[in-house]
Amino acid sequence: MSRVYSDTVLPEDSGVSQDLTLGTTGDTVQVTSGATLKLNTVKDSGGNTIFTSDGSGNLSSLNSEFTGGPTLIQSQTASGDASISFTANIDSTYRVYLFKFIDIGPTSDGTDFTFNGSTDGGSTYAVTKTTTFFRAYHAEGDSSSGLDYEPNEDLSQSTAYQNLSIYCGADADECTAGELYLYVPSSTTYVKHFYSTVAMTQGGEGVDSAQNIFTAGYFNTATAINAIDFKCSAGNFDGTIKMYGL
Repeated sequence: MSRVYSDTVLPEDSGVSQDLTLGTTGDTVQVTSGATLKLNTVKDSGGNTIFTSDGSGNLSSLNSEFTGGPTLIQSQTASGDASISFTANIDSTYRVYLFKFIDIGPTSDGTDFTFNGSTDGGSTYAVTKTTTFFRAYHAEGDSSSGLDYEPNEDLSQSTAYQNLSIYCGADADECTAGELYLYVPSSTTYVKHFYSTVAMTQGGEGVDSAQNIFTAGYFNTATAINAIDFKCSAGNFDGTIKMYGL
């Protein structure tokens, strides 16, 4: 095995920003114990960036395969807004898209928090879907509890907005939180499956209660879904929605 001993290795043209290649495809570069290899950008043999550092330890361009976790794509915060729409970056980059909605507070008590998809970049939100919906609930005063399938909240080949939660409380201390997974929205072969889990405080029915709501279904189209819209069934809302890629 050949060895190269050096304190500093520079590109051929000193002072000029150039790539420095160590070895070739299939080679292994080893750094001995106690030594340091200082690099600002690390790429694989195909030229794909693994990560970039600003020289102060702050990383960017971190490859999603390297991190192994969800990659935050966009975060939006509503303040008395009618809706939050994601109209960009829903494409073939990721196989799964995750939306997290945090502290959703409607302005109207007893309203529903809903969503829909679009195939035209958000010009219209009216994709045909079939869904199912059930919930577990427990009243604050312990007066009622149960686990119910809710046939009035599901859809059958409908273009309407799908409820993710129902009878959302609008008191100052009440809110809705949860997440929605959307699978392979860029597919032009299969329908687009999704499911959601929500924790919320119910209001508007006379008894405040804790709700755990489960929704699932599919957009019944072979056309790519490229935009998602969230809104309440009445009035406006506050809160944050984040979109991640997996």
